[in-house]
Amino acid sequence: MRDGLRGLTTRGRSFLAAAVAAAISAAILGEKDLLRVAVLLAILPLLGAAYVGRSRYKLACSRSLDPHRVPVGASSRVVLRLQNLSRLPTGTLLLEDRLPYALGSRPRVVLERLGAHQASSVAYTVRADVRGRYEVGPLVVRMTDPFGLCELSRSFPSTDHLTVIPQVVPLPSVRLPGEYAGSGESRARSVAVHGEDDAATREYRRGDDLRRVHWKSTARTGELMVRREEQPWESRATVVLDTRAWGHRGDGPTASFEWAVSAAASIAVHLRQAGYKLRLVTGSGVDVDAGEGTGEGLLLDHLADVRLDKHTEITSLVQRVRQRSDGGLIIALLGSLDTAEAELLSGLRGTGATCVGFALDSSTWLNLPDKARAEAEHAHGTAALALLQNGWRVIGVDHGARLPALWPQVARGSQGFAQRAAMAETVAGGVK
Repeated sequence: MRDGLRGLTTRGRSFLAAAVAAAISAAILGEKDLLRVAVLLAILPLLGAAYVGRSRYKLACSRSLDPHRVPVGASSRVVLRLQNLSRLPTGTLLLEDRLPYALGSRPRVVLERLGAHQASSVAYTVRADVRGRYEVGPLVVRMTDPFGLCELSRSFPSTDHLTVIPQVVPLPSVRLPGEYAGSGESRARSVAVHGEDDAATREYRRGDDLRRVHWKSTARTGELMVRREEQPWESRATVVLDTRAWGHRGDGPTASFEWAVSAAASIAVHLRQAGYKLRLVTGSGVDVDAGEGTGEGLLLDHLADVRLDKHTEITSLVQRVRQRSDGGLIIALLGSLDTAEAELLSGLRGTGATCVGFALDSSTWLNLPDKARAEAEHAHGTAALALLQNGWRVIGVDHGARLPALWPQVARGSQGFAQRAAMAETVAGGVK
């Protein structure tokens, strides 16, 4: 009742004020009819306060998001289900779900009334142009009596989370370097030559299936030999994302870093669908595997959260990759580099891996004067040549480049880019 009285609207307070005035007038004038009017005016807002105060604690709410994970620019549908648990109908309900600024303005929905034990659902859509994890809720419900004399608010503490992942674009199928590690076309060749179980043999043990006897090895050793248990090969790939703050330029969804994050997500999904055992490493500390039975959802969730780091250096990134690197294919999404940093990246070749670098010229995300542009192209070309000389395959990326168009260069090598980088260096040297 106290909560209901605190929630009296201007209309409700006016009724009480009129009741007091009528009661005083009745006492002065001795008019009993006026006193009855005063009682009526006082009872109405009190009944409204009691009604709203009772129904405030007789509501149940649930929220569902479909889907919980969406790519940048896609929409998710939020469904709110409100149920009246009391025997009395509610008054008008105003629903307001709290949202972060990136998901748009707060939705407001009006429900005229809910009957006894009645439930009703309302829905709205949210859309985010910036990846990340967003909290949806809590829900605030404002309740009024049928006469609008009292209004109370109730907040439901439950919240849900919407994960906005990077944009994933389909990539064409190409023969990748480093496929000797297992699956793909190289796997078919390996099986044709060695067999699915690699034809590795051991001595016969009691209980072994005689169908696994390897007769050539038995004849050669003079002892009964059987094939070992199947050891299918598995291609391995590591996707490396450079998160150095100074290596990227631009703001918002069109920044060079967002291009790199989207590219990392697209490459990761493409390789997982091709059967690769995948590892994702970022300069900000993410180091996660996606192998058999693990979908790409875990990788995309990590990429939804990744941010630029002012303290990350190439040295720490290389060390993190080498901590448990076992060869295979390494694909790195690299921001702007200097020659020293390119030399440090050569350490990844020591693991026997095939290294492919998408070298982003982040200066192309800025409007620079001609001289500054030439200097930036010279620095980019010099760093790219350093990577090439250390055995990397390098693919240059400028503002506006599309990953599906660049992806076939992973298979063709870096000859074209090497010529372009050398020409850029020569031109820049002439400008100086």
